[in-house]
Amino acid sequence: MISRSTIDRVFESSRVEEVIGEFVQLKKAGSNFKGLSPFTDEKSPSFMVSPVKQIWKDFSTGKGGNAVSFLMEHEHYSYPEALKWLAKKYNIEIEETEQTDEQKEQMNERESMFLVSNFAKDYFHDLMLNSNKGKAIGLSYFKERGFRDETIKKFELGYCIDEWDNFTKSALAKGYDIKYLASTGLTIVKENKQFDRFKGRVLFPIHSMSGRILGFGGRILTADKKAAKYLNSPESDIYHKSKILYGIYQAKKEIAKQDNCFLVEGYTDVISFHQSGIENVVASSGTALTSDQIRLINRLTKNITVLFDGDAAGIRASIRGIDLILEQGMNVKVVQFPDGEDPDSFAKSHSDSDLKEYLENSAQDFINFKVSLLLKDSDNDPIKKASVIRDIVTSISKIPDGIQREVYVQECSRIMDISERVLFSELAQLLKKESFQKTKTSSNSNNVDPNQPPPEYFMDQEQAQMGLVKGGQVSSQKIDQLSILENEIIRILLLYGNEEVEFIEEVIHTNEDGKEKIDTRKYQNLVSAEIYVHLHDDEIEFSNSTFQEIYAEMIHQLNQFEKLEMDGLINHENPDIRTIVTAILMDEENPNMKLSDWEGQNINVTSALEVLNKAVNDAVFNLRRILIGQKIEELMKEAMESQSKNIDLEMIKSYTQLKMRLFEKLNRVI
Repeated sequence: MISRSTIDRVFESSRVEEVIGEFVQLKKAGSNFKGLSPFTDEKSPSFMVSPVKQIWKDFSTGKGGNAVSFLMEHEHYSYPEALKWLAKKYNIEIEETEQTDEQKEQMNERESMFLVSNFAKDYFHDLMLNSNKGKAIGLSYFKERGFRDETIKKFELGYCIDEWDNFTKSALAKGYDIKYLASTGLTIVKENKQFDRFKGRVLFPIHSMSGRILGFGGRILTADKKAAKYLNSPESDIYHKSKILYGIYQAKKEIAKQDNCFLVEGYTDVISFHQSGIENVVASSGTALTSDQIRLINRLTKNITVLFDGDAAGIRASIRGIDLILEQGMNVKVVQFPDGEDPDSFAKSHSDSDLKEYLENSAQDFINFKVSLLLKDSDNDPIKKASVIRDIVTSISKIPDGIQREVYVQECSRIMDISERVLFSELAQLLKKESFQKTKTSSNSNNVDPNQPPPEYFMDQEQAQMGLVKGGQVSSQKIDQLSILENEIIRILLLYGNEEVEFIEEVIHTNEDGKEKIDTRKYQNLVSAEIYVHLHDDEIEFSNSTFQEIYAEMIHQLNQFEKLEMDGLINHENPDIRTIVTAILMDEENPNMKLSDWEGQNINVTSALEVLNKAVNDAVFNLRRILIGQKIEELMKEAMESQSKNIDLEMIKSYTQLKMRLFEKLNRVI
């Protein structure tokens, strides 16, 4: 692992405006920089960079963060990959933390496999372009397929000469260990014999999301019926076929930009689409689609368009993948090519504009596609038709979002000419059965089912960003109010936590005649300390786990240094914390919310600092009010459910009086 000292040096040395400037054209705008969003098409710049705060915010998409998070969003690097990119840019030597011998050996093994794979990629590519046999056989094949020189270089295509150990000998001569040639599957070792796995095949290197070579796909060029037409690298520590998508490295930026991913089956389908100007395309490489592959796409977009060949039998074999996509909470459309055509052949036989037009006009939602496909076999048989309906409702049941399920039920009712009531009844039974199975599974094991969508997929996008989750379900409106108030407290702490302002304390005295008298006293305090005292006295914890983590981090800083430091939060390893913190800090930079718009209309704009004490009190008192209201409801509900006559009326009365007192405080101008 990268050492803490290295991470600190990376953050100290990197400049967010310099890093982003390599990818986005930035122009000075006051103390900040602005430019067009790199994540969406726009004409007016809404992408802001703050050199002072060392953060960025894209107001068109809501994304934001620091230099590391930008690389993770734009280049789709992992956290360590982004740190290494920055370390290289700023000439920082990477130190690794002390690891066990077993961890070191495992990392060295994997790194050696990556080095061997990268050498093989360069060797096969160079041999094809620069040797007589490579040009005559390998390069000729790709040229005959219509692939241009720039496309061949883009995908780093190659060729392995049809000799038993040509590649292996070359690798050994360069000092590569036979152990890693064998573990990557590039060389097959049998007793004392060694020979090339991909001899006589053209090669398609398979990249990871960040561009590392994981393995190869090889196509035979002879008519040998005993040999497989396509051969892949065997499973290894770096190559897992079910977790890889061919072309994801070349397509990732365009997928994010277009907010859609075309999913095809083969290597040449991907390459032909790129040549036709459609780059947001990946392939499952001839395997049945898996949840891991879908999650790779889900990092880039929520929208998938599955492209099927004209072969009906092949479509039926692959249709299960649609349900897997729906389970991940993603939107899926389907395009079917004419009989005898596949994406590769169709792209070659049509112009770029015709291909794009066909994809746009032929895309249909999965219900219409399934109905048109499955009803062909029903022959107006009522039993078969009922089976088709059940199949479609089963697919609908996979969708986590309740509103989307209802819309699709209505669509199915219209298309199949069957009542919504019957469909909802069938759907309810399926969901009940699925819920029972989940409960049964969770009671038998604490492990999370990797094939089931995480709780955040049961929320809409805005709620997911706010983190309004409780028990895997969207919380009630009251919990929404609670989260809004928690967000307000975090906002005040981030923007004004180190400000010292005057507060007023109310002290209630009871006179001899039983009447209450309110005295007040003024005192100075840090905003952060004032909020901490209030929340600590009431033993309040945030319902939103991310807010709670941010708050705990700030209170730790307050106790350690007697003030808040933003750097630790902006550069936090938790991406949710980085996103929330930078979003709050950059709100004042929003180009669509300028203070000058008010000032130009002779409207007196009150400084935030002038009303800071009231803002703190309002936020804290409102939070108490909501929590007390929930407590009262809980007590009433417990009493009704137990049908008990022993209702603790005194406690309910006490909470109600406290709630009314808070209302009075909130309405009182201090």
